Formats: sequence, C-alpha cells, structure tokens
Amino acid sequence: MEDKQNTQSGGRRFFLEGAKDLLPMIPGVLPFGLITGANSVSLGLSPEMTIAATVLFFAGSAQLAAYQLIQENALPAVILFTTLMVNIRFVIYSAAFAPLLHSLKLRHKWSLAYLLSDQAFGLCASRFSPDDHGREKLFYYTGAAVAMWASWVAFVIMGMLVGEKIPSSWSLEFAIPLAFLAMLVSIVRDRISLITAISSAVIATSFIHLPYNLGFISAIIGGVAAGCIFSAFVSRGSLKRREGQDG
Repeated sequence: MEDKQNTQSGGRRFFLEGAKDLLPMIPGVLPFGLITGANSVSLGLSPEMTIAATVLFFAGSAQLAAYQLIQENALPAVILFTTLMVNIRFVIYSAAFAPLLHSLKLRHKWSLAYLLSDQAFGLCASRFSPDDHGREKLFYYTGAAVAMWASWVAFVIMGMLVGEKIPSSWSLEFAIPLAFLAMLVSIVRDRISLITAISSAVIATSFIHLPYNLGFISAIIGGVAAGCIFSAFVSRGSLKRREGQDG
C-alpha cells in the first residue's frame, strides 16, 4: 500500500512538473492560437465548426496551413496532401514514444497519442534520454501534453472572439516561427539532427516562392532525406572502424 501511494505521489509530482515546464512556451502558443481562431472567422466558419476542428485534429500548424490554402482557393487534394506532410513529423515523434507507451492499455495509448505535440515532445526530449521509458517520463509527458491541449483550445477560442480586433502592426505571425525555433534548438543534439535542420532550412529558403506551400513540403522531404543519408553514412563509417579494430 505504501509503495502504491509513493508511486501515485511521484506520478503526480512529475505530472505537475510537466505542466509547469510548459508555461514558458505559452507566449509562443498564444499568437498561434489567436491567428488560427481569427482565420476561421474570416473564412466564415461557425464557432462550432472551428472548435470541432480544433478539438478533433489538435494540429495547429496543419490547421493554419489548411486555412491559408482555403483562402488561396487551392485544390482539395493539395490541402489534404499539405496537411498530411505538415504532420509527418508526428510519425517520428510516435516512433520515439512507442516504447514508452508499449505496456499501456489501448485506450490509454490512443489518448496519449492524440495529445502528442511539438511542445510536449520537445520538453521530454530535453529532460529525458531517448532510452528512458520509465513512469516518470510518462507522467511528465502527460502533464505537459494536457497543459498544451488546454492552452491551445483556449487560445483558438480567444482568437475567434478577439482575433480580428488585434492590430496588424503587432505582427503576431512573427511569433510562430520563433516558437518553433525555440523547440528546434532544444531537440538538435547531434550531427544528424543538425544536418537535417540545416538542410530543411536551406531548401525552405530556396523554394519559398513556390505556390501552395510546396516549398515547405520540399523542405520536409529534403530534410528527412538528408538526415537518412547522413545517418546511413555515419553508421557505415562506424561499422568500418569497428571492423578495423576487430581485425
């Protein structure tokens, strides 16, 4: 009984720490939510539709990209493909968290997978090692993820109510890349991730004038390809050195 109480107490502490550590990221999430909520109003979407989309998908960057493409009268296939490519990073996040959630019941896996976000992943990546799959990391992630979800939904609703009244001179759009840049810095830990980030940045900058956010999609594909190629090159070099030492 005492061990169970200690486990619950420790889990609660890590849950609260995760929520607390997310607080410094809220200023970066706020303009993102305001812009998304304001864009939904400008597109003529009802509050019910906007809230339903926000809660159902919980993917801010994809939701905002879809709104922008709708404003540009893009083809539905382009909108669908873009949102899928924007969210492709969650495949990598999910693979990293798979061992952490492996022992949970299916309903818990689905709930925690739904709450996955850049912020929650970035906090876990900066605090815990990739091989750490203990309960402390699980509770910490849950606290950060729940806090992020509540903040995002609240800010989108706020954007629907007051977003159009915010002066354009405030340039809230500028806060969005800054928020992602802060998360990127915390995640880049080795040469492979650095090469991936630099390659994506170069491609995105080079193809910035392509229509329908194709430059962004190209950056995702090119960055992942560069990371895979460099990772294979490093692995091959390490294998050759190991064989040389054994020989």
